[in-house]
Amino acid sequence: MLIVVGIIAILATMVISVASRIDTRSKEKGTENLLTLLDSALQEYHEFTGYFPRQSETDFDNVLIHSEFLYGELNSIPTAQAILKKLNPSSIQNNYGTDESAFEIYDPWGTALDYRYITNDNFPFLISAGPDKTFGTADDINNK
Repeated sequence: MLIVVGIIAILATMVISVASRIDTRSKEKGTENLLTLLDSALQEYHEFTGYFPRQSETDFDNVLIHSEFLYGELNSIPTAQAILKKLNPSSIQNNYGTDESAFEIYDPWGTALDYRYITNDNFPFLISAGPDKTFGTADDINNK
């Protein structure tokens, strides 16, 4: 009886670890797709205005402000706004601002995306904190 219970416990552990890895990989792919759509929206913004949304402040402590800024800028351009409408509704939330029109863009783990652009860079930098929800670690996912 103990052997059967032990085998079942080992199998259950294996199934749980495989399911967890599949879930993480699915969220990583979802984040990559989200970043690809946002890259397209940024291209549309650039074509319309001639420049990327200017964001010179790059402190990770202000990620919510960066994400809200990016959404607001992209939403102000009709062609970029059309791309934003293709995003999963759970990616666009108003968890930070009090204004009804102030939304942030979130990754599948529920962490706001960071937007960084310094004038004269080739292309803006979009960063997801990844599975550990901490910026600046090895599991961060970005658009570069």
